[in-house]
Amino acid sequence: MTRVAAIDCGTNSIRLLVADVDPETGELTDLDRRMTIVRLGEGVDRTGRLAPEALERTFAACREYAGIIEEHGAERVRFVATSASRDAENRDVFVRGVLDILGVEPEVITGDQEAEFSFTGATRELSGRDHLDKPYLVVDIGGGSTEFVVGDDHVRAARSVDVGCVRMTERHLVRDGAVTDPPTAEQVTAIRADIDAALDLAGETVPLGEARTLVGLAGSVTTVSAIAQELPEYDSAAIHHSRVSRERVREITDWLLRSTHAERAAVPSMHPGRVDVIAAGSLVLLSIMERTGAEEVVVSEHDILDGIAHFTASEVR
Repeated sequence: MTRVAAIDCGTNSIRLLVADVDPETGELTDLDRRMTIVRLGEGVDRTGRLAPEALERTFAACREYAGIIEEHGAERVRFVATSASRDAENRDVFVRGVLDILGVEPEVITGDQEAEFSFTGATRELSGRDHLDKPYLVVDIGGGSTEFVVGDDHVRAARSVDVGCVRMTERHLVRDGAVTDPPTAEQVTAIRADIDAALDLAGETVPLGEARTLVGLAGSVTTVSAIAQELPEYDSAAIHHSRVSRERVREITDWLLRSTHAERAAVPSMHPGRVDVIAAGSLVLLSIMERTGAEEVVVSEHDILDGIAHFTASEVR
């Protein structure tokens, strides 16, 4: 077994996976998997810079993760940073801070690299399951960007576009420093216009209509699944490989867009860090399903983290 630690630092959250990887099969055995909402990308769409408060929240999570990695004795640590870090003028401050804490330099990967990691992590265990036909369309709805990947056993086409739950919320739903609750019809129309333009852009590279199975990743999608199942608390096992119909996603999205902060926060499976951004994230998912004609989304808890761990173990071997 090869023991690796993978860290995925996105616009909204930073996540850690410590796993043993079988060198023969590539199968992952989780030792520790956790997520912390740090909102690293707070304000980046508007200012182009990582805010000092956001950096400190992220560094605090890194210090916690460093202790966990040391405790498990990982042979290799890989830190991958995505949308917010790509966009920020002062990302050198972020890079130095992570290097000081974890001893590894974060890889500020491209959208295409992010797509490959996400596709590998999400689909390695899907083959032969419950009549899930290929090709897959994997959509990773992050805080700052969404990745679209079409593939069978390997990636055929991928595109990253700057539409995510945090970016859409900050761009269209924040007024005078606070999120509008609930958003106005004009605000929702503006978000939809951005999403539609992004889908047009993605469609120039990725054959969205050719996919037979839609696979959804990341917190917006998993939270929609938790709401659809009316879970009494967030339950990864119940969410992983669950299926949510387009009509159910539409019902949930409509409710989220009508709800107040207090109503969303009262949902037992809702992470506090997603309360303000889940409506925009759900609208991204619904728009994708409407554009592609997908009748349902298969929800995966395995994503870019699992892909990072897999490729890292391959490099060690």
